[in-house]
Amino acid sequence: MAQALRQEDFDSVRVRDGAGLRFEVAGEVARLGCTKALVLSTPQQCDLALEICEALGDAAAGVYSKAAMHTPVDVTEDALSHLSLSGADCLVAVGGGSTVGLGKALAYRTGLPQITIPTTYAGSEATPILGQTENGVKTTLTDAKVLPSVILYDPELVATLPVGMTVTSGLNAMAHAAEALYAENRTPETTNLAIQGLKDLAQGMPKVVQAPGDLEARALTQHGAWACGTVLGRVGMALHHKLCHTLGGTFDLPHADTHAIILPHAIAYNARAAADELAPITEVLGGNNAGRALYDFGKSLGAPLALKSLGVTEADLDHAADLAVQKPYPNPQPVTREDIRALLQSAWAGDVPAF
Repeated sequence: MAQALRQEDFDSVRVRDGAGLRFEVAGEVARLGCTKALVLSTPQQCDLALEICEALGDAAAGVYSKAAMHTPVDVTEDALSHLSLSGADCLVAVGGGSTVGLGKALAYRTGLPQITIPTTYAGSEATPILGQTENGVKTTLTDAKVLPSVILYDPELVATLPVGMTVTSGLNAMAHAAEALYAENRTPETTNLAIQGLKDLAQGMPKVVQAPGDLEARALTQHGAWACGTVLGRVGMALHHKLCHTLGGTFDLPHADTHAIILPHAIAYNARAAADELAPITEVLGGNNAGRALYDFGKSLGAPLALKSLGVTEADLDHAADLAVQKPYPNPQPVTREDIRALLQSAWAGDVPAF
């Protein structure tokens, strides 16, 4: 059974930020009272994982570099076997949402402490939420055990993040903040966190697109991602996240790209019932419709706009709509199959949000 979340669970996470912090990982392992860390990464970031191993020195228990999108259960089980053989007593996840997800899955199953070193803006490192995929179905759970013990934000690690990934990852983070604004269990604190995240990302993302190596701008976007991820862990999400989980798990779509495409359409849909709650988005981005403001912002940064660009076919949309209305999340605007099908059509084509 999942642990009940308490404020002290969030407060216990040690968060540090600064250029070069990744080289201090050995000290963080020792601070946890641990002696051997297994470093996790995707295949694409194996070189970075090896760099972290070098920084760990004698505290390195090796690398597992098979993390994959949507945290497939079979990958987690393979990693568990590797972990058992490694003798590690803690985990170091270096990477984006795929690696962070694997670290969470392993921590959930083993109870081992984890240190997370993010290289994208997804913000999932700041949440107690774990999404896992098995047999093409993505499910989520919330448990304090998946929160990392330490998060190290090193802007040097996102300075080389390709511009395209910077944009989609940042929009993924903004999606958490956007839905937090109308969450049923929102509080003044979570709303302030959401607004801060939106402001930081709206200010920082155009700067890093123009000058990817600008460490000050990168640090600002990391702070925004932290705020958005933190708020994601404290309030419930709604239609946008339901749609992204459905599409991502069913069609194996890239996580951040899917968020970037769906976000304007889901927010425009919900603005019909929650325009006042979504007003901070237009205050930050301009315009008079939150969904259109997010669409224009993404377009200005070169974000993907159409599901068809990810390989989704028009014939897939009926199935996606059927799945999306099953076990619906609480949502400010009533969800109907007809409306969701129309929303998906607009997102598939890359049109301006229809609602």
